Amino acid sequence: MDIVDKAAGFLDLDVHYLRWLLWLLTPVIISILLPLIVMILLYGSALFLTIHKHRHRLYEVWDNRDVWDGARCAVASFWDAWGRVWHGFEIVGLEKIPDKGPALLIYYHGAVPADFYFILAKIILQKKRRVKVIGDRFLLRVPGFKLLMEVFSVIPGSQEVCIQLLKQGELMGIAPGGVREAVFSDEHYCILWGKRIGFARAAVRSHAPVIPIFTMNIRESFRFLHFGFFKNLLKKSYEKYKVPCFPPYGNFPVFMKTFIGDPIPYNPDRSPEELAMQTRAAIQDLIDRHQRLPGSILRALCERVYYRPKNNQREIQMTAVQKRQREQEEITEDEKDR
Repeated sequence: MDIVDKAAGFLDLDVHYLRWLLWLLTPVIISILLPLIVMILLYGSALFLTIHKHRHRLYEVWDNRDVWDGARCAVASFWDAWGRVWHGFEIVGLEKIPDKGPALLIYYHGAVPADFYFILAKIILQKKRRVKVIGDRFLLRVPGFKLLMEVFSVIPGSQEVCIQLLKQGELMGIAPGGVREAVFSDEHYCILWGKRIGFARAAVRSHAPVIPIFTMNIRESFRFLHFGFFKNLLKKSYEKYKVPCFPPYGNFPVFMKTFIGDPIPYNPDRSPEELAMQTRAAIQDLIDRHQRLPGSILRALCERVYYRPKNNQREIQMTAVQKRQREQEEITEDEKDR
């Protein structure tokens, strides 16, 4: 009986240990599994479009209209609903996007640009317009994404392609920071454009206005691991392959609110370099006025219940000072790495 009792005691201890371990690792497991929801939604959208394509194959023979309009609106409605339910998504300044004519939408790139999916949905549903989005080439190589990228006009366009589309009166969306900004920016919301001014050259040559866009708490929804071994691994993988070596974690249901800034009209006396600086300053101003720094996942979650706009002038000035200090630290770290 003693042996049986001891065995039962050890078994009971193991069960309690496993329960404690599961409790301890639950936040980590949730952080890893939640991003899969976005992948499921993206593949669900691609599957819907594939079914729609086969269903309307015969209609294309008899009708010259764009059979993708209905499917595009259906998918946009789905993402619009997801943004409102999961993030309480709001958008301020949608009226600043023109109902017709060209415009270049320049936005800050989060770890996952989920906010721009919601913005595209709003433009499709409320403005009845499509946006040609410049995306990284690796997106077109993701299995199952090709049709989704085609229907929603995500293209790995060059500067000449952008100029041509803008001259045709199209709306275009570009995140100058791209994958680098997505991976290496953090809760301090540093703008990482480097010397990229191709978008400004396209805007100047096509005489198109530039519209700055920023979404509050986009960095609190998804994040990359930015410490120790993980940070070094991220840098090495990006320098070699231009893509992150491991996916972000998160998809937390934080409150998101997009702010669309005032359009920057074409000015023949302004150079591309000056336009790029002015656009960057406009997005920086949106960050300073609307984003509390450093970003906090817990605070962003609480803002789903109670949101207090950042309207205190002293708080805005403190944010600007913190931002400059953080940018100086980033420059110092880059110099050490070299």
